[in-house]
Amino acid sequence: MHDRLGRPGQRRGGFTLIELLVVIAVIAVLLAVLMPALRRAKEQGRQAVCQSNLRNVAIALMLYANDNNYALADCNTTNGFLWFDSTRHYRTTSDPDAYWAVAYITYMKETKVCGCPSFRNVAELIYPGDPKRIWEAAFGLNSNLSRKKVTAFKNTSQFIICHDHVEPKMEQGSTDMFYNDGPGTLNLKAYRTGGARARFYPGIFRHSPRSSNAQKTGGRANMLWLDAHVSALAETTGDDVPSRWYTGARR
Repeated sequence: MHDRLGRPGQRRGGFTLIELLVVIAVIAVLLAVLMPALRRAKEQGRQAVCQSNLRNVAIALMLYANDNNYALADCNTTNGFLWFDSTRHYRTTSDPDAYWAVAYITYMKETKVCGCPSFRNVAELIYPGDPKRIWEAAFGLNSNLSRKKVTAFKNTSQFIICHDHVEPKMEQGSTDMFYNDGPGTLNLKAYRTGGARARFYPGIFRHSPRSSNAQKTGGRANMLWLDAHVSALAETTGDDVPSRWYTGARR
């Protein structure tokens, strides 16, 4: 082969079609192997943020209690997801649409303390408006905590303050809490098949789910305890969750 001046030249190199197909196949295999690992790593990061925010919630509640004779706020009226009213002012605890944490905003300083990065799709399901309005209302409060003194609970490591739940507040026993009514029965009855909120069930055990099955995700939920530690609860029907974790009753 010669160039225009008659000098010997070299054949221009390049990939053949087969070589390109081999490279594409190798890349596809690598992506198939790496993507699940990347998704798991991303979800682990989201879960870590959620747990960190729960710890900050505990700090805010304890600061409030220290300034109020060890008593916590009365949040029995609030049962919504909204921080702000139409004028962008914080709602009050007498507003049923208010999120319970408005009572502690002075100590939390910012609403993102109550956010969970894995709550995004859940918010789109449960709120008939802009889902971003409740991205930072991801934690359900144990209503048994309202108006109680923290000193009334003896075993603080076994009393739940709140957990990352679709409900803004849990007050209906096994209907929306993690314990059930006896061995072999189901917890979260409002979220089970046939329940009024069955389609929202995947949003409860939403961390590291192994399945998108509407009633069996294989995921976890984060729980905040009165001693300020946070733990992850694997998906359960409630046999391993005693009601005293919510009531504070002794064994």
